[in-house]
Amino acid sequence: MAAVVRDKVRFVETDAMGVVHHSNYFRWFEMGRVEFLRQAGITLNELIAEGIVFPITDVACKYRASARFDDGILIETQAEKLTAVKMVFSYRIVREADGLLLATGRTQNVFTDSRGKVIRLPAVYCNKLKAVEQV
Repeated sequence: MAAVVRDKVRFVETDAMGVVHHSNYFRWFEMGRVEFLRQAGITLNELIAEGIVFPITDVACKYRASARFDDGILIETQAEKLTAVKMVFSYRIVREADGLLLATGRTQNVFTDSRGKVIRLPAVYCNKLKAVEQV
């Protein structure tokens, strides 16, 4: 399964050169992860209520072309690996108007309790992830 989020570049996301500041791509990756989980039937509020968080332990981004103010973008998120302990996602940021690939990226998250101790995701959530990994 791939989750796709449509968004538009905001003026505040651009720098003095009129292009999107590099840090915004990481925010867009997060938007993609949240939507992926939502489509899998998991909300962040549910996880947080159970004391489950999933900090990023590795992140990478390859910038390929510049996005500019008011560009429509597609944030495409694909799961590479989903286990009871970690999630690995890959991302593509594409300009919607012409399909130009703007950036690619990858993140790894591990599941922890609120104190930062690595845990195994409860079966109810793990089963939902396994179901979408098959799609």
